[in-house]
Amino acid sequence: MTYGNRGKSVGAVLLAVVLAFALGSVCYLLELQVQPSFQDRLDHLKRFTSYEELKSYLESSLKLYGGYRGVWNVGFGLIKTTVKAAVEESFEVVEYSKTNVQVEGVDEADVVKTDGAYIYLASGNQVVIVKAYPPDEAYVSSVVEVNGTVLGLFVNEDRMAVFAVPGRPTPVPRGIFSVVPYIESETSVMVYDISDRENPKLVRTLRVEGSYLSSRMIGDYVYLVVNNLAVRMDEEELEVNLPDICEERMGLTVFEKEISATEVYYADVSSCYDSFTTVVALNMKEDLEEPVYKTILTGPTTCMYVSLSNIYLAIPVYPSMEETEYREYTAVYRIRVDGAKIDCAASGQVPGFVLNQFSMDEYDGYFRIATTTGHVARTAEEATARNNIYVLDMDLKVVGRLEGLAPGERIHSARFMGDRCYLVTFRKVDPLFVIDVSDPENPRVLGKLKIPGYSDYLHPLDENHLIGIGKETVPAEEGDFSWYQGVKISLFDVSDVEKPKEIDKYVIGDRGTDTPVLRNHKALLFDRRRGLLVLPVLVAEIDREKTPNPPPYMHGEFTFQGAYVFEVSPEQGIVFKGRITHIDDPEELLKSGFYFSSPYMVKRALYIDDVLYTISDKRVKMNDISTLELINEVELP
Repeated sequence: MTYGNRGKSVGAVLLAVVLAFALGSVCYLLELQVQPSFQDRLDHLKRFTSYEELKSYLESSLKLYGGYRGVWNVGFGLIKTTVKAAVEESFEVVEYSKTNVQVEGVDEADVVKTDGAYIYLASGNQVVIVKAYPPDEAYVSSVVEVNGTVLGLFVNEDRMAVFAVPGRPTPVPRGIFSVVPYIESETSVMVYDISDRENPKLVRTLRVEGSYLSSRMIGDYVYLVVNNLAVRMDEEELEVNLPDICEERMGLTVFEKEISATEVYYADVSSCYDSFTTVVALNMKEDLEEPVYKTILTGPTTCMYVSLSNIYLAIPVYPSMEETEYREYTAVYRIRVDGAKIDCAASGQVPGFVLNQFSMDEYDGYFRIATTTGHVARTAEEATARNNIYVLDMDLKVVGRLEGLAPGERIHSARFMGDRCYLVTFRKVDPLFVIDVSDPENPRVLGKLKIPGYSDYLHPLDENHLIGIGKETVPAEEGDFSWYQGVKISLFDVSDVEKPKEIDKYVIGDRGTDTPVLRNHKALLFDRRRGLLVLPVLVAEIDREKTPNPPPYMHGEFTFQGAYVFEVSPEQGIVFKGRITHIDDPEELLKSGFYFSSPYMVKRALYIDDVLYTISDKRVKMNDISTLELINEVELP
């Protein structure tokens, strides 16, 4: 480079600096006059520079909402392990079922897990490990007792992670404008070495201040997400409640700290952001690797979706007391995860609120989300509900939208499958929408089907068939609503996307019949290769001899609880194979009434090789998967 050219380059740089300074001054002056939009402020996550700034921000935000919301939660403590005799060094590897999860490769904690030889069962304040295969040699291998309530667990080869909270969780209503005393909450993760299943050894315990929201396991890393109140009242003085993280190994504290204000991320938006959401990554196999975390100031996170590389947090955004126009939004945060690396990558917002994790999905570089705005009423004139699909890029900017679906109804279930989205809304009949999301900028309805009943959960059978699990319904003679009846399993053919069809259905029981699958997808066992579908059911039936023509609002009496077993295929439809119960005395059901709860209530089913296992808190039954003939059973402590 010649000196002449170098001089020109220096001059150009100086000119650019002057122009940038002048432009910055103009932007600063404009900023004093133009308030940035909600989306603009949400786009840029910041970090607080001091405790005082965080406290001042919270005080200003809460004044707009007349107080802060209270959440009662609980934490954890470990007691001991009890064991049974002889040790086996290895076990035969056979085909076995896994937890029904949303994303392949992203495991979800559950109360029952298996590795093909052992079953791990969380029940109350203990984890029971059962040597399950071969079935004729099954026995209780060991029991891990916990001073608290076990929420779920993961098993990763010779490691087991157990999530627990102290006491028994008691649901307490949340009010937007209520002020309650601060109540401490804590979630703990215990990692056990289970190479000797007869004698599990606790190797590390991580305690995180906050209530358990959810967790995932990707590879060897467990990702825990907790919520806790950001404020507490100390003698009528607002104090910031920064969360603590503590780790113990061999009974000794090796890591303990309070997350500092300068580590907290936030989006400068007008909403009641009175909670901290903390994401923690923990390596299940490397005991000396310290946990990694990120904390964001949010409102209460209601649900989350997790792909192989991102955690998406959904937070409802409510209007403040000063806002004249009511708005319903969901703020979404994308947290990028890669092993021990956690980054707050992006944030955005969409109108409406989400139903659950299946309302969200990541595919081919885009994030899709289904929401409902407004409310459902008994008359169409009063109902304001609308349903929407939004497609966002990885910066969480909306690039495509489909709004106003099924006026007056709300979403009961959603399922994104590649280039399609299946949506079930309901008020009086069940519209199943088939939506094309192959063009991110132009999602569109391909077809819909209206039938009685609704599906609370949708599960893919294959690329052209869908299983729906929900309730049968009977339209009311007066009013724009329906009476729900028994549990309904539907088989949909969506090969003709413009004309989806219900090709088969099976209804279990009468009004009052229930299954946990309606609320928790992990209670469903489905194996596509075998065509096997198993779900726990509490059956309520009306005695037709006493009431030949029951009105649609009449509840049945409880007559059965256990697992219903089906074969499902496009060719044969839904074929009932039989049912299995752990309750020896059916009169127990009648005595228990509406508030039915029995330790012999079947809550999960799984298979190992050709054996179907049904699990309750007090028993594991083993039946032949083809004939359902009883092979063996084990009583649990």
